[in-house]
Amino acid sequence: MNIDLLKSAEAQFLQRYPGGFHHPEMLAIGKKHLFEKRKEQVQEWFSYDRFVETDGTVISESMIKIVSASSLVSVFEKPKFRDIIRALSVEEKQHLADALQAQLHGDAQEGFESMISLLQPLRIAKWPILTVIPTYFRPTHEAFVKPTTAKNIITYFGVETLKYSPKPSWEFYCGYRDLILEMKSHVDPSLSSSNAAFCGFLMMTMNE
Repeated sequence: MNIDLLKSAEAQFLQRYPGGFHHPEMLAIGKKHLFEKRKEQVQEWFSYDRFVETDGTVISESMIKIVSASSLVSVFEKPKFRDIIRALSVEEKQHLADALQAQLHGDAQEGFESMISLLQPLRIAKWPILTVIPTYFRPTHEAFVKPTTAKNIITYFGVETLKYSPKPSWEFYCGYRDLILEMKSHVDPSLSSSNAAFCGFLMMTMNE
């Protein structure tokens, strides 16, 4: 990874937006994404107790609401996800809920791979779908994988140890998450209030 390039991007961004994401322009952009609201919803709707107290139908409907409302997910993916999930059987919805519970509260790898197994035959096992809820649930630890952004980060910053694949895998997810956490450790905290915000900084840097 090219640390010098990252530090240069940090300096240019902070020169343009003193205070990083606390700058008025950045705060205005942040409000449009309603990140804090989605985070609060996800942490409430997918708490451990909620999985215990409700069933797969309730959990799957909550997943639809988050995916549909999230600014992180493409408008093209939202209706497809909604329609397919609502068409699942009660048993399949429970399997979906169990996978998400494991992903958030148990064996994360097992939950992630179970989610892929369930959604892949339905052609909705997409990176944004698989990572959006964990991103809101643990915003400073998990990583949102947006295909174009992930590919550009890996290429732009010369990351030779990681190769993007459109086919989701736990191996790539862990590698990408570790990369984001490592890059965050080299920049000012004002650029990394959440991993999603940090990737926003990287995306703006690459676009410029």
